[in-house]
Amino acid sequence: MSNLKKLNDAELNISEKEITFNSQHPTIQARRNVSTGNNNHLYEKLRESMKKAKAIDIIVSFLMDSGVKLILNDLKEAIDRGVSIRILTGSYLNITSPTALYMLKGELKDKVDLRFYNVHNKSFHPKSYIFHNENDSEIYIGSSNISKGALTDSIEWNYRFLRSQNPQDFEEFYNTFEDLFNNHSEIINDEVMKQYSESWRRPQIYKYINRAKEENLKDQDNTNVNINNKESSIQSANSEELNHKDIEENNVTQLFEPRGAQVEALYLLNKSREEGFDKALIVAATGIGKTYLGAFDSIDFKKVLFVAHREEIIKQAARSFKNVRNSDDIGFFYNNTKDTDKSMMFALVQTLGKDDYLNEAYFKRDYFDYIIIDEFHHAVSNNYRKIIEYFNPKFLLGLTATPERLDSKDVFSLCDYNTVYEIRLNDAINKGYLVPFRYYGIYDETVNYDNVEFKNGKYNNKELEESLMLNRRGELILNHYRKYNSQKALGFCSSKKHAEYMSKYFCENKIESVAVYSGENGEYADNRSDALNKLNKGEIKVIFSVDMFNEGLDIPSIDMVMFLRPTQSPTVFLQQLGRGLRKYNDKQYLNVLDFIGNYKKADFLPFLLSGKQYSRIESKRGIPSEEEYPEDCRVDFDFRLVDIFKKLASKEMNIKDKVKEEFYRIKDELGHRPSRVEFFNNIDDEIYAGVKSKSALNPFNNYLDFLKENGELLESEEALYNSRGKDFINMIETTGMSKSYKIPILLAFYNGGNVKMEIDEQDVYRSFYEFYHKGSNKVDMLRHKGTADFESWDKARYVKLAKDNPVKFLLKSEGDFFKGKDGALMALHEEIREIILDVEFVEHMKDAILIRCEKYYTERRFSKEK
Repeated sequence: MSNLKKLNDAELNISEKEITFNSQHPTIQARRNVSTGNNNHLYEKLRESMKKAKAIDIIVSFLMDSGVKLILNDLKEAIDRGVSIRILTGSYLNITSPTALYMLKGELKDKVDLRFYNVHNKSFHPKSYIFHNENDSEIYIGSSNISKGALTDSIEWNYRFLRSQNPQDFEEFYNTFEDLFNNHSEIINDEVMKQYSESWRRPQIYKYINRAKEENLKDQDNTNVNINNKESSIQSANSEELNHKDIEENNVTQLFEPRGAQVEALYLLNKSREEGFDKALIVAATGIGKTYLGAFDSIDFKKVLFVAHREEIIKQAARSFKNVRNSDDIGFFYNNTKDTDKSMMFALVQTLGKDDYLNEAYFKRDYFDYIIIDEFHHAVSNNYRKIIEYFNPKFLLGLTATPERLDSKDVFSLCDYNTVYEIRLNDAINKGYLVPFRYYGIYDETVNYDNVEFKNGKYNNKELEESLMLNRRGELILNHYRKYNSQKALGFCSSKKHAEYMSKYFCENKIESVAVYSGENGEYADNRSDALNKLNKGEIKVIFSVDMFNEGLDIPSIDMVMFLRPTQSPTVFLQQLGRGLRKYNDKQYLNVLDFIGNYKKADFLPFLLSGKQYSRIESKRGIPSEEEYPEDCRVDFDFRLVDIFKKLASKEMNIKDKVKEEFYRIKDELGHRPSRVEFFNNIDDEIYAGVKSKSALNPFNNYLDFLKENGELLESEEALYNSRGKDFINMIETTGMSKSYKIPILLAFYNGGNVKMEIDEQDVYRSFYEFYHKGSNKVDMLRHKGTADFESWDKARYVKLAKDNPVKFLLKSEGDFFKGKDGALMALHEEIREIILDVEFVEHMKDAILIRCEKYYTERRFSKEK
C-alpha cells in the first residue's frame, strides 16, 4: 500500500489560501521553499519535515556513508514513532556505498523498505524527498542525493512545494514514485546487500572528487582519504593505532564510530548471533581496523577479554577499547601484571595460556562474556587452544588477516567454521580501503637454492643465511632500492645475522639503516620503538627486520617493502606486504621489491598477488593477466622468473610422497607425532584436495595403517593394531555421516574416556543435550525444520531422534560392532570388552571421533557456506 493512501484524504483538502494565511500553520508560513546549499542547507528542512511526518518516501540516485550518518538518527526517531519509510536508490556505476546500505539496515532493520531501481540499461537520476503528515504532503525536488555535502553546504538546488498548493504536479511525481518503487525495483535484503558488496569496487570518480576536496563525496569510500597530517592521524582512529592524547587535543572523540568494512562486519556478526552461533571468524586485510571492530562489536557485553601474543598489541588494543567504550576499567594479564577484577582485560597468550592461571583461583570459566583472539591464525598453538577450551564466553571472535598458509594451520575449525565476513587484500585495495602496490619481481641469480638443504618443508636456516649474505646480492638489492625515491622502507630478512648484514651494507653505502629483531642487539641493531621513532623523524631510511613487523603494529608512512628471503608462507608474505598499504597523507601507492630465485614455492607469488587460488596447472600456463591483479596495481616480473615458475610447477611429486613429506613437516613443527586432528588441521589444502577422494591413499581413512606403513606406530600401539580395536577405530573413521547425529552417540560410548559397553536412554539424552548445546553445534539443529525447536525438547524427544536416526543406522550398517540389548538402547559386542580398557584404544577412539567432527564441519557446513 502506498504511504499516501494510509493518510486520510479529507485532511489534505486545504486550499493554497489557507496554507498561506491560516494562523494555525505559522511554521508552514515561515518556511523557505528554496535551498541552495552553501549557508542554506537542505538537511535542516528535511529534519523539520521528518519530525512531523506520518510517512516518508525517498528516491535518490545514490546513498553515501556521510549522508546516511547525517540522517540516520532522524530516520530512527521517525521509525520509533511508527512512521513508515520507503527508500528507492540506484546501483548505477556502483556509486551507492554498500556500507550505507548496511548502516540503514543495521539500525532500522526490516522497518525500512529499502530497494534498488532494477532497470539496468537506463540511467537513474531522481532526487526527491516526500513527506506525508496529518494536514498535507510535501515534496522536495532538486539535485541532492544522500551525502553529507549534498544535504549541507555543497552547491545543490532544491525546491519544496505542498500537495495542496500544486496537486497536479505532486500527483505526477508521487505516482511515478509509486510505479518505480512497486514495479521497477528489487528489495535489498541480506543476500542482495552481500552480492552488491562483494562485487563493489571503488568508482574512479571518487579519486578525482577526493583530490578536489569536494565535500559532497568526501568520505564515501569509507576510508576518508585525508589531505594533511592531522587528518591522517585522525583517520587511523578506526584502524589499528591512535594516540589517545592526540584525540583529546583535536577534539575528535566523535570519530570513534564504525566505518567502511567494519559496518558490514558488525551487521553480519549480529545476524550470526541471532542465528545461534557463539563463535565467529573475521578475515580482514591489514588496515581495515580489526581491533576497533572487536571493540565496537563487544560494546553490549559487560566483561571482555582480548588475547594477543605481543605486549605492544595488547597495550594498543587497550587504548582502542578505551576510546570506543569510554571506560578506564582496564586490566592487563602478562608477565608480572595479573589483574583479575576488571571489565576489560588484555592478556598475553604466553601468560594466560599457562595451566597455573586457567583455573577458578584466577578466573571462573564464565567470567568473560566476550573474548577476542587477535591474529587468530596463531590460535592453533597450544596456549591459545587452552584458553579457548577453558573459557565459556557468550561469544568468541577470532580476528585475522590471513587464515590460510602454506604450512596449513587450519583456524576455521576453532570458530566452528563460521566465517562471518571476509575482505581480503585485493578487495580492500579495490574498495579503496588500502593504497595499491607497484610490485617488482626481481630476478636474483646470486643464490642457487638447489644448493641449500630443504628438509621437512623448509630450508636449512644456517645454509640459507650464508647464501643470502653475499656482497653481490647486497649490491643487487641496493641498486634496485636506489631506483625509487623511498623515504621509509622495510626490508624483511631471514635471520638476525642477515638483518645485521643488510643494515651494515646499506649504512656503509650511506643509506642510514638499522636492524630490528628479538633478543640481544648487535652493532647495527636497535629496539623496535627506537627504530620506529628514528624512521618517522627521518633519521634513518630503512629498517631491516626479522619477523618483528609482520603483524600487530602498522607504520602508515612506509612507502616501500623489500622481500629479501624466500617466500614460503602466504600468511607471512601478505602480512609483510600489508605493512605498507595503509593510507597516509598523499601516499598514492606502495613500492614492493621482491628478490626471487629458484626457491621452492616461488611460483605461488603471482597467485598471492592476484588473490587467485594457486594450482600447479595454472602455474604451468604462466602468470595471471594484468586484469587479474587489484585495481591500479602494477605487477612486473622479470621474464626469466616466468621460466622459473613453470619449471617449479612441473616438478610434480606423487601424492603418496607428498602426504608423507607433509606428515613429517608437521611432526617437525609440532615437536611430536601429530594426532589425526593435528594432521588434518595442518595439512596443505592442495595436498588434502588431491588425496581426499583417493580412499586408499587418504591417511584419515585408516590412520593406524598410515602410521604402521611409515614406521610411526608406537610399540605400545602394536597390541591395538593387531586387535579388533583397530577395526573399531577404523569404523569410526569411515562410517557414513550425512548429518552430525552419530557423533553424540559415539561420544556417549566414549563417556569422557571411561568407555562403556552399553548405553541407555539417559546416556544418549545427556550426550545429545551436551553436544547440541555446546558451541555452534546447535546451528545444524536450528537449520532443519524438524529439529529447529530442539532447545525446548524433553528427554523423550532427544531419545526419539537418536532411535530414528543414528541408532537405527549404526545397528544396520555397523552390526559387526553394535547390537541391540534388553535394558539398553544399544551395546558393543562382547569381543570388544577387553580392548576398551586399553589406554591406546581410548586415545585413538577419542581422536577418531574428533576427526569425524572436524571433517563433518569442513566438508559439510564449511564447504556450503563458502
